[in-house]
Amino acid sequence: MSRKPNPRLVKIHRSYNVEEAASVCRVHRGTVRNWIKNGLDTVDGGRPTLILGTVLRAHLEGKRSKRKHKCKPGEIYCVKCRVPKTPFEKCADLRQMTASTYCLVGLCGDCETIIYRGVSLKKFKQSIGDLDVAVPKALEQLVNGDEPSLNCY
Repeated sequence: MSRKPNPRLVKIHRSYNVEEAASVCRVHRGTVRNWIKNGLDTVDGGRPTLILGTVLRAHLEGKRSKRKHKCKPGEIYCVKCRVPKTPFEKCADLRQMTASTYCLVGLCGDCETIIYRGVSLKKFKQSIGDLDVAVPKALEQLVNGDEPSLNCY
């Protein structure tokens, strides 16, 4: 059973009964019945209860968009507080994840949890806003040096 059903699994040109909708969304059929009680439109009031694929997909996408929080420049999403936060004292560290992606790491000022935000190299300046970002300097003599390290065998 999935906590967050994927709307892309729903075929829009198909009708689903409650069992089929629960199966495709990987949720319990009681969950689908709760969605119907809370506003998911059905084809008619008859039995079996049929749900159009377009309606089901739109409902799932609407639920997903309500959960998303857009971070402003200088904000990092705190998973514990469940809202975007400015890091403690507006300080963050920068860690390189891949060649073009980085991760801003800070500390939430309210719950003292470590918070992370992935940023691309293209949008780095826009993402940091007015944060004081500590960029670690690579030890070039170890990475690019011609002489072998003293710690090697």
